Parts: sequence; structure tokens; C-alpha cells
Amino acid sequence: MTTGTSAGMRLTVLVGESDTWHHRPVCTEIVHRAHAAGLAGASVFRGIEGFGASSVIHTQRLLSLSEDLPVAVVIVDTEAKVRAFLPRIAELTGEGTVTLDACEIVRSEPDSGSRR
Repeated sequence: MTTGTSAGMRLTVLVGESDTWHHRPVCTEIVHRAHAAGLAGASVFRGIEGFGASSVIHTQRLLSLSEDLPVAVVIVDTEAKVRAFLPRIAELTGEGTVTLDACEIVRSEPDSGSRR
């Protein structure tokens, strides 16, 4: 297998699990907008503990179950596509944190003529 890499950008949006946009979870709205924008992919990760602008710690611990755990939406694509997508989510992020990180995208391709 040959492996190729290319420059990319990772967009991470940190929001609360209970954050909504027109009665829909913000994380779901971001994923659907990323899909409609033709981005390479988006994933949502649910945190087990965290705090944000409110400084209130939300946790998944048994004795203090929270319905507002931290959620991270991660999108990776080319820098141009990610930066062009930012205005499409500006209204959704509210007090959430948005970060951009340069990254390398690794693509594995089967060698021609290789046998399995």
C-alpha cells in the first residue's frame, strides 16, 4: 500500500449537548451543513466532563448526571473549503469555541498489482 499526504485543516466546534438551533441540536445542524457544503466528513464526539463560558462543570459521573455534556464537532478538509464553511456556522456557535488547526490528511491507496 502506498500512502500519500496532503495539507489540510481541522475545524473543531465545541458546544453543549443541549445547545439547539430551531429545535435541533447544534451539533446535528453543523454536520448537516457540512454535508450540504460538500466537505469531506464530519464527526461528533461526546465528552464525559467539561466546562465552557458559563464556568459550570458538566460531568457524566453517576451521582451528578448531566444533560448538557460537552460535544466536539470535528471536520477535516482542505484549508480553502474549511475557511469557506466558517460563515455557514457563525450563527450556530454562540458561546461555543471554534478552533482551526493545520493538519496532514493521510490517504492510503492500494498498490497496483498487489495481491491479497
